[in-house]
Amino acid sequence: MSPLVTALLPVLATLFILIAGNGIITTLTPLRANLEGFSQTQIGFIGSAFFAGMLAGTFMAPGIVRRAGHVRAFAAYAAIAAVAVLAMATIVSPWLWAPMRAVMGFAFAGLFAILESWITSKADKSNRGRMLAIYNVVHFSGSATGQQALRFGDPKDFQLFSASAMFMMLSLLPMAMTRAEPPPLPPKGRLEIASMMRMAPVAAFGIAMVGWANGTFWSLVPAFVERLDFGVGTVASFMTAAILGSAAGPYPLGRLSDRGDRRIVIAATAAAAAVVEAAMVVSGTPSAAMLYAFGFALGLTNPVLYPLLTAHAVDRMGSEKAVAISSTLLFLYCIGAIVGPMIASTLMTRWGDPMLFAHNAAVHALMAAFVVWRIIVRAPAVQVPPADEAEKRPPGTLG
Repeated sequence: MSPLVTALLPVLATLFILIAGNGIITTLTPLRANLEGFSQTQIGFIGSAFFAGMLAGTFMAPGIVRRAGHVRAFAAYAAIAAVAVLAMATIVSPWLWAPMRAVMGFAFAGLFAILESWITSKADKSNRGRMLAIYNVVHFSGSATGQQALRFGDPKDFQLFSASAMFMMLSLLPMAMTRAEPPPLPPKGRLEIASMMRMAPVAAFGIAMVGWANGTFWSLVPAFVERLDFGVGTVASFMTAAILGSAAGPYPLGRLSDRGDRRIVIAATAAAAAVVEAAMVVSGTPSAAMLYAFGFALGLTNPVLYPLLTAHAVDRMGSEKAVAISSTLLFLYCIGAIVGPMIASTLMTRWGDPMLFAHNAAVHALMAAFVVWRIIVRAPAVQVPPADEAEKRPPGTLG
């Protein structure tokens, strides 16, 4: 195990426990909503509410982290998320669930910004793709663990909500006890939207497309699978298959991206995602085994795009802006994730459930085309040195 990974073990342990709790509530929300008879529009709206809250949270995360510090800000955000989960168990109504999911989105904007910036600030261009891949392996391993909790509780009971909240609170322990040095506080409490669009347009556009597709997937797929009448266990197993694919894909692709132009790996992965989603559309009603295979393939191609785009953004903009970059990426991700579930749920209502994957295939195909165009018109990224080193270099030497 490398010294860098060893130093980051408390952060990775925190991530695993936190995401185990989030994995429960992410799947439980649309599943319980479908069992309660919520309409597809309401389920899509609840999914979008999470990302609307996250959108708001991205504005405030850099300032909150700067004021409170990484560890204390993390504790506050985790407590807020746990309270929102318990509130959802108290009153089952789309009119309460939507604002509570928005509160959770607000909290997770800060949680993700803290954890991702901790990883990216400690890495450099030679290992950033691999470190973010390890981050994602731990992330999705925690989510897979949480998904399996659905097998041990009734979605209509209180216990699964309680388990989700318990995991979120337990995530405070390794973070509170760590002696690892946190990353530098963000120099300014603001987003870097204009800078990212100018310096890393692939990251800016790509992350919005990833949010569009991923927000749709996580908000609507559990209800889609439940309507196939395979049972709640199949929903959990499908989501676990997708998450196992998500854990398997990041490291080899991240390592590959460290060796050359990351944009080539990004374009190829987005194109592969579009092919898998198109195959799901033409397959009709799959068997359970085929469903799990598709889930694994979707996991291999969809979630890995986020860390690849994050690494590309930090390559272009510099690791000293880690918190601002993470918050900006989350902001752009949320714009897509708010729109995606609402459009996809409308298409599904009008033309049937297969439109979910037709919608996502179109999004990933558009993303791949954009990245290929950027590869043609602009040279690959080079390492951006820290600000104090950059001042020593003559103008125009950053590449």
